[in-house]
Amino acid sequence: MIPNPSPRDAGTVIVGMSGGVDSAVSALILRDAGYRVQGLFMSNWDAQDAYCTAAADFQDARRVCDVLSIPLHSASFAADYRERVFKHFLAEYAAGRTPNPDVLCNREIKFGVCLEYMHRLGGAWIATGHYARLRHEGGAVRLLKAADAAKDQSYFLHQVAPAALRRTIFPIGGLTKAEVRRRAHAAGLPVFDKPDSTGICFIGERPFAEFLGRHLAQSPGPIETPSGEAIGEHNGIALYTLGQRAGLRIGGRAGAAAAPWYVAAKLPERNALIVVQDPDHPLLLSDAFDVEDVRWIAADSPGDIDCAVKTRHRQADLPCRIRVAGNAVRVTLDAPARSVTPGQYAVLYDGDNCLGGGVIARHWNSRAVHGHGQAAGADAHAGSAA
Repeated sequence: MIPNPSPRDAGTVIVGMSGGVDSAVSALILRDAGYRVQGLFMSNWDAQDAYCTAAADFQDARRVCDVLSIPLHSASFAADYRERVFKHFLAEYAAGRTPNPDVLCNREIKFGVCLEYMHRLGGAWIATGHYARLRHEGGAVRLLKAADAAKDQSYFLHQVAPAALRRTIFPIGGLTKAEVRRRAHAAGLPVFDKPDSTGICFIGERPFAEFLGRHLAQSPGPIETPSGEAIGEHNGIALYTLGQRAGLRIGGRAGAAAAPWYVAAKLPERNALIVVQDPDHPLLLSDAFDVEDVRWIAADSPGDIDCAVKTRHRQADLPCRIRVAGNAVRVTLDAPARSVTPGQYAVLYDGDNCLGGGVIARHWNSRAVHGHGQAAGADAHAGSAA
């Protein structure tokens, strides 16, 4: 959404140009609204291989800016990315957790060091092609879900500092993806039909296990049932995530049901994976979890309230009750959820309003029946290990 100042008074807007259709249409909208627009192509990864598309993306961004007749700058933040995002990413995986580097990239790079760079270029505002909305209310700002629920990216933006959001514009937050492509085609933008990028921001579509194996030493270990029976061997617990069912290589065991196995817990202290076959097993379900390093969009926390939470992107809102204690939150769900994963972000909402969020630290299922094999004990163990 475009903020209150008129184009004449707003100053220069620097648009983060990714080479994709969303940032291209963001620049188009601002230019057509009368803003003074410049583009900035940022690169965060310095690898030169078949999976790195930075060179092609830069050429797409350059072609878009040529069509729009706006200048394009370029800058590399690869060193900052490795220090502020990638180092944390590796540490979390080494500890047996599953991080989300896209959230940290937005906070530390795109709306951190890159925002500072844009100010040095003379930009009064930053704009990006994120699907989210901002409501500027005096000196405050609210982060809202996008109009296109299927494309909403507020989950990835919840850790961005409110001071940065106050100088940010999301021009396409009120549009659907189909409308964005229609506008790009009508304006003759060469990326109108470019496919959306997928995968983790710096990894892209490269094989994840192969990539992680080059950066973290992996130690094989046992795959066990909750009762302690060893039924296979994993390649390194960092390569697996809770709820995963593919790639375990333990199908077709004598005496076991012909059903898939799911990763239900990771025990770093024993280098073990716990797996189950029942998709509703207590180990896979959680109705409460603790969230740490919580950051709020508003100046103050909302207090202990009923609201909703997402524990991963594209998940439906889960009704919950939160209890706030400093920069930590205890979340109690109205109904158990599957595969709540330590290291991922829990993001809190009041309707369309994103309140903020933080990192899932531990989880448990208070509805689990103790004495169900070793499920209750393993669940508590998994929660504390996380």
